[in-house]
Amino acid sequence: MPKAKYIPSLLSLFRQYGYDGATLSKISTATGLGKASLYHHFPGGKDDMVAAVLAAANDWLQDNVLKLLEGSGSPHERLQQMCDHIDELYAGGAHPCVLARLQTGTGQPVAHAQTKTLIATWSQAIATVLVAAGLDETLAQQRGQDALIAVQGALMVSQAIDDTALFRRTIQQLPQQLLRPA
Repeated sequence: MPKAKYIPSLLSLFRQYGYDGATLSKISTATGLGKASLYHHFPGGKDDMVAAVLAAANDWLQDNVLKLLEGSGSPHERLQQMCDHIDELYAGGAHPCVLARLQTGTGQPVAHAQTKTLIATWSQAIATVLVAAGLDETLAQQRGQDALIAVQGALMVSQAIDDTALFRRTIQQLPQQLLRPA
């Protein structure tokens, strides 16, 4: 079996428990693989599993966000499509972000470089759309970062207060907020 088959289970585990909480026992149960089989597919152990999950996250970002932002349509339409996909990814604010979960604990050094690249790429893609909409480059860069802060902040707060309405409201308002005049 190719290891790609196990990525959804690993994503779910790392999303729920983070690096430290996703024990080999939990991973084995979720994937149906014994310890020897886990190391056969992921010779570097959890570090390889994290790398595979982050590679899948990068692929998802490329296919479901970056292509939309680089595509056709008005800046508002492209930003709205991005928000629709982000809303779907996080199940309307119910699912935590695997990138955020992997930035804490002993897994942080493993995930940091890939997470940093994903965030920078996403932020820059938003900024490019905002420049195309007529915003100044510096302001567009700031708003690209602000967009990710809004998404991640709303996700965290929604989960903390057990109310996904905050996340959904943030996602719905984001295109207008990003495109507002300086």
